[in-house]
Amino acid sequence: MTHLAAGTTEKDGFDLWVDPAVAGWSYSSLRTLTLAPGALRRFAAGDSEWIVLPLAGGCAVTVTQADGTEAAFELRGRVSVFTGVSDFAYVPRDAEVTVVSPGGSRLALAGARCERRLPARYGPASAVPVELRGAGGASRQVNNFAAAGVFACDRLIAVEVLTPGGNWSSFPPHKHDEAGPHESVLEEIYYYEFGGGPAALGYQRVYPSPAGATDVLAEVRTGDAVLIPDGWHGPSMAVPGYDMYYLNVMAGPGAERAWLISDDPAHAWVRASWADQLPDPRLPLYEAPVTKQEGGTV
Repeated sequence: MTHLAAGTTEKDGFDLWVDPAVAGWSYSSLRTLTLAPGALRRFAAGDSEWIVLPLAGGCAVTVTQADGTEAAFELRGRVSVFTGVSDFAYVPRDAEVTVVSPGGSRLALAGARCERRLPARYGPASAVPVELRGAGGASRQVNNFAAAGVFACDRLIAVEVLTPGGNWSSFPPHKHDEAGPHESVLEEIYYYEFGGGPAALGYQRVYPSPAGATDVLAEVRTGDAVLIPDGWHGPSMAVPGYDMYYLNVMAGPGAERAWLISDDPAHAWVRASWADQLPDPRLPLYEAPVTKQEGGTV
């Protein structure tokens, strides 16, 4: 099953549970967790590295690493994914983790099976590069908190994308399902939230590529996820009136941790058109220092 509706993969107290067994692949995982005020949760990292990312609220994270050393991090978090960039905590494989939330929170745990055991670390919100990508109706904001080349992980790559209502994101459609000099094999999870109330919705398209057969057009709502093992993916459509957020979690078998993509040749010309257009003036959706802009003028 490629489209996972909210509530259909609850497990062990997690609102969403995607691991390689659920997805039918080898590396990428994602869990979401709601903690009541004062609640505590423990989990084992197992054979995966993880990032604990507040979606709403904050928490305290204590990591007992495989060598017995302990690291503790206070995550300030944010009101919601539409109000700011969040700080986060990196958890290495084979660690034991305790999360406590004095004021209550919703958390995402982005994970990837890995080999190396890196140290536990804190990622400050102030160090997250914010990029405006695209232009016009294809404008979106990308928070590159755990992009390759930004934050060190063994295999995990994770970013946040915010798309104003009425815009198309993940466009032109692209893929990363073949190994080569211009593309890396990556299993990808999209997790969605929307602004504008309980009726908010959007759409996600994935269609077959030369190397992949995934074919889905899904109506997505807050708490849903879409699994992308292969295929061209895009657009992600935010309907008018409702801003769209999605968390991308990726990992794969390549020796190099990199996000290398190929655009669908039928639509690749759209990227070149951005040079003569400005980004949507609604971006960034909240006050944030923009460190990179693709298309238009800086």
